[in-house]
Amino acid sequence: MTSAGPTSQPPAQAPSPAIERANRMSAGNMLRSLAPLVLICLALVGWMAVKQSAVDTVREVDPTSTVQLAAARAGYPVVAPTGLPEGYRPTSARTDAGTAEAGDPVTLEVGYLTPSSEYAGFVVSDDARTEAVTGVLGGAQEQGTVDLGGQAWTRGTTERGETVLSRAADGVTVLVTGSATDEELETVAAAVRPYSG
Repeated sequence: MTSAGPTSQPPAQAPSPAIERANRMSAGNMLRSLAPLVLICLALVGWMAVKQSAVDTVREVDPTSTVQLAAARAGYPVVAPTGLPEGYRPTSARTDAGTAEAGDPVTLEVGYLTPSSEYAGFVVSDDARTEAVTGVLGGAQEQGTVDLGGQAWTRGTTERGETVLSRAADGVTVLVTGSATDEELETVAAAVRPYSG
């Protein structure tokens, strides 16, 4: 008679550390690990967006030196908007007076951001052929006159559908135009005064 003793089985071996690491790298574990990082990134992006939306990105300029240069070189009395109400911010100013010789035409342009965040452009020039004048008045439809700041201005609509206020005397053209409302353009035109430097 044979007695059957307990059968011996080899002891179970512990899995190697490499296998344990591989088992822990499942897709679910990876997603759980990445979720906090994604949330932190989204929170940072949201915070930066809120921070940047509160920052005023409009770059204002001081047109004084440009107006002074134009007035010094022009063969006519230069005019410019003066004493505009709060909310009209100059964002650009340029003149071709820097290269003008005695007797050459001089053009002055100043751009404003209006209270409604639209554009109002001012131009004064004794060159009727300059792009600053022809680009606005070329093809414009006149629609009567309006008295602003003690001056009669011609109201018109440009080919772009924007209002233009203009006046011309002694070979000098003054105009105000842009995407701003008629009321805002009239405010700029009414503020035009001879530059007294």
